[in-house]
Amino acid sequence: MAASLLACGIDPEQSILFQQSQVSEHVELSWILGCLTSMPRLRHLPQWKMKSKQKNEGSVGLYTYPVLQAADILLYKSTHVPVGEDQVQHLELAQDLARIFNHRYGDLFPEPRALLSSTRKVKSLRDPFSKMSKSDPQSMATINLTDSPDNIALKIRRAVTDFTSEVTFDPEMRPGVSNLVSIHASMAMVSVEEALSQAQGLDTGAYKQLVAEAVIQRLTPVREEMERLRADRGHLEAVLARGAHRARELAAPVLREVRQRVGFS
Repeated sequence: MAASLLACGIDPEQSILFQQSQVSEHVELSWILGCLTSMPRLRHLPQWKMKSKQKNEGSVGLYTYPVLQAADILLYKSTHVPVGEDQVQHLELAQDLARIFNHRYGDLFPEPRALLSSTRKVKSLRDPFSKMSKSDPQSMATINLTDSPDNIALKIRRAVTDFTSEVTFDPEMRPGVSNLVSIHASMAMVSVEEALSQAQGLDTGAYKQLVAEAVIQRLTPVREEMERLRADRGHLEAVLARGAHRARELAAPVLREVRQRVGFS
């Protein structure tokens, strides 16, 4: 994960990169916030509903995970959080918990706002009604940063579309083709309109090749940099260690303030 974030352009001098498990303040704040959260509030969150159905019985960790996410955000008094569309409801829980805590114990936490990209949700290549997910059991459904150019081309070539050859953007009626247009626009860093302009005269089969080329061109430097970074484990560990130290410096005084306000000695 650290290698992928660095390869995607995260600068550890400007952003604090660390392993959450190395900063114990996260779980302590999570427990305190959990005492302010009702079970019905968590029961209706999307990930619990989806994953508990898949497994027939979800774990306590999965059930309370959104509270830990809220702690991750509030511990640093975050004002804006980059999230995917599927995480907006979880961010709303963080907003609710900030309001509840502030009402009971005095103003401390700002209410964080969502930062959404223009591509709000990338859909599965095999089921364009579902989001693309790294946990999808269908290997052909998801493009990974570590995929080779051949694998990327194969996955996009086999992406679900429909029986109309023309390339159009209509997420409701043509979700598969529209998903490819969104991916193309995002990877080529152009608008949907420009992506459609580039697709003029192409059938969906030829357009898939164009999309694959855009994805390969964008992701190949990332994959190569990931491989380079993963070969230098010492560097990655040093970056994470420095990040954990800086994160604890920020987290510790906030948690001390929380403990004092709720009445812990």
